[in-house]
Amino acid sequence: MRNLTVRMARWSAGHPWRAIAGWFLFVALCLGAGLGIGSNPAATEDYRIGEAGRAEAIAAEGGLARRPVDRVLITARPGATALDPAAADAAARDVSERMRRLPEVSSVAAPVRSADGRAVRVDVTMRGPELDAAKHVAPLRAQTAEAQRAHPGVLMEETGSPSVSSGVAKLRSDDLARTEIIAIPITLLTLLLVFRSAAMATVPLLLALSSIAAAVGLSALASHVFPDAGVGANIILMIGMAVGVDYTLFYLKREREERARSGGRLDSRALVELAAATSGRAVVLSGLAVAVSSATLYLADDVIFSSIATAAIVVTLAAVLSSLTVLPALLAVLGARTERRAARRAAKGGTRQPKARAGRFTEAMLRPTVRRPGVTLAVSTLAMLALSLPLLGLNLTDMGQETHSRSIPAMRTYDRMNQAFPELKANHQVLVRADGTGRTAELTGALRDLQRRAADERIFTGTPVLRTSPDGRIAMLHLPVPHYVSDRAAQDSLARLRADLIPATTGRLPGVETAVSGEVARYVDYPAHQKQRLPLVIGALLLVTFAVTAWAFRSVVLGAVGLALNLLSAAASLGVLVAVFQNDWAEGLLGFTSTGSIGARVPLFLFVILFGLSMDYQVFVLSRVREAVRDGVPTRTAVLDGLRASAGVVTSAAFVMVTVFASFVGLHIIEIKQIGFSLAVAVLLDAFVVRSLILPSLLLLLGERTWWPSRGVRRDVVVAPARTDATVG
Repeated sequence: MRNLTVRMARWSAGHPWRAIAGWFLFVALCLGAGLGIGSNPAATEDYRIGEAGRAEAIAAEGGLARRPVDRVLITARPGATALDPAAADAAARDVSERMRRLPEVSSVAAPVRSADGRAVRVDVTMRGPELDAAKHVAPLRAQTAEAQRAHPGVLMEETGSPSVSSGVAKLRSDDLARTEIIAIPITLLTLLLVFRSAAMATVPLLLALSSIAAAVGLSALASHVFPDAGVGANIILMIGMAVGVDYTLFYLKREREERARSGGRLDSRALVELAAATSGRAVVLSGLAVAVSSATLYLADDVIFSSIATAAIVVTLAAVLSSLTVLPALLAVLGARTERRAARRAAKGGTRQPKARAGRFTEAMLRPTVRRPGVTLAVSTLAMLALSLPLLGLNLTDMGQETHSRSIPAMRTYDRMNQAFPELKANHQVLVRADGTGRTAELTGALRDLQRRAADERIFTGTPVLRTSPDGRIAMLHLPVPHYVSDRAAQDSLARLRADLIPATTGRLPGVETAVSGEVARYVDYPAHQKQRLPLVIGALLLVTFAVTAWAFRSVVLGAVGLALNLLSAAASLGVLVAVFQNDWAEGLLGFTSTGSIGARVPLFLFVILFGLSMDYQVFVLSRVREAVRDGVPTRTAVLDGLRASAGVVTSAAFVMVTVFASFVGLHIIEIKQIGFSLAVAVLLDAFVVRSLILPSLLLLLGERTWWPSRGVRRDVVVAPARTDATVG
């Protein structure tokens, strides 16, 4: 009762209004500092990965970096038999002149007519970095709309990476708002059912939302060390709602349990201290596990995963801090009010204390575990392994531009543009850099030889473009590819280019470095990079999970058990994800179009976040078990008592988590949809199969060996008075 957790709770309960004011002042300061200083968005160079990234660095060095291009598509009006060439030319001239007058525009190319004559396009190159173009594309789209009004005889639409990125950002913002509308009321309803008190139900939600607000500000500050890739807000909301409500729920349920057990003999401050000494410690351990697990994502050497790690860490630590500071103060205030109501009821001759007991569902789940733990363990494990089988067919790809939702107007135009101009679907960019000057002719000659060989093999279409840097040391050959990046033909052309054509041409030049970038290369190199880093991250994650569990419970056996169960949960949820999203049978049900693959970032994200979140339940359940064992209860009885005592809060917490994660399934961004689905499935399996069936069965079979090599627990069991074994029914 003298550890830091209890001391913080004791002070907060003794000075509740100071603690409450201090917490919300802290939240305001975090949010104000973040908004005042601003975030540091990731730059183009932060996204460079693999050979494609190396090629992009060479291009940037030579002033040949890809510039943001938006395109205006001019076609016949719906219902018209053909495009009027004169009207199309007039519209193209008008929109070109309008674009040239904009400060956001660097250049406007001559109009290009499609091979069948049914479309004309105008390419508009924007100023500034490619990543910033989406923020400045609105004036261009406004001019396209003005030109459309001036030329009603044709249809004028705009698309391109800036327009698509702008549309995706708006869609993500709308989806995030929709998620909040869904998740918050359902979470509140769940908490009302758990506590049957509006005041008690509001506390977890209020603290979760305030933790999210603090994390938003803190993540903006942290972005100056780890640049923000634009995914932080989604992660903060997703993880913040889950752990924020869970940690508060663990604390609240323990306080209510101790209140029921004391029968009114302890006041609110004493109950808060008891909750801090037990559930408070579990919250700290859980938060530490989530934060440390999330930190392994930094090893992925990817700005997106760094942003995810930063967001998960700051919101988890904020949630832990709120549960240790302001929550005890709120419990003291609400507890005092509860005591006054109880005193009034007692004066009227009636008392009512809540009962801390397991429900029928928990007893039904425990019954086969108690009677036949070996059979329960075998059947449950085999079921989880069966769910994992589709994982053998996992196909990882980068979710490119073509996978974005067609609810974005620019994506519908994107489809029509690529149909009229197939050469815009994808490209290869071959970069060469000499180790000295005066070799321009040699470089360009080798690239032209490469161009001829590629033309003979029909690797590209359209018109190649050859450019050189001002000093002549760097040259780039742009080869249009008539296939989407996800098409096998596009990937085969990249493999042919890298394995055969480059070694036979530019690869023969001494002192010359060659690298290939472009849409196809980025699509191929990113999953390859993830697969390369996956063993390192997973290895660190396994080590961290084992170390945290073994340290928390002073048991190597529990460390190994936690490791195995987390792997089982992750594998089963990934298997379900593959079965659903790599096939088309659930497209109508979940509202997506299958790409036949899983986003390259999803498995790594799922492993890391799930390992962290699984520790919530594991720490909470095992803490109750170990607490009983240290009081002298035999391990078998302690396991059953611990499951009964924690079942209600674990079920409630799991329902909240599933609700939050499932709300992301309705989003339009395919990777976020996959992440939300997989996490919802993972929490369901973890809470209702792993922690309710497999873990207790395993602990019952292990018995006293569970605590090896911890001597203190075994000694307590020997000297303390034993209790009779618990029964079920």
